[in-house]
Amino acid sequence: MLRPPINVEVVMGILDTLGEVVGAVAAVEAAEKLDPNAGLLTKGLAAVAGFKGAGALESLVEKKEEGEAESNNADSQATDSQA
Repeated sequence: MLRPPINVEVVMGILDTLGEVVGAVAAVEAAEKLDPNAGLLTKGLAAVAGFKGAGALESLVEKKEEGEAESNNADSQATDSQA
């Protein structure tokens, strides 16, 4: 039986969304720990903040990884030109 190839972009998109949902859930849990009587509005705002915060954190990590890859490429090219 042949399996279709795995689309890496789809898998990464699912993982990104899952990370954002986990961020939202964690933020709501934190809001409930801080204020056990938190209202629906407070929980909703915490969920939105957690969702957006997780997305921003993922973007920051991606930019840092890209920057490190570029600096590694520049270092290897400088070493090659010196040899």
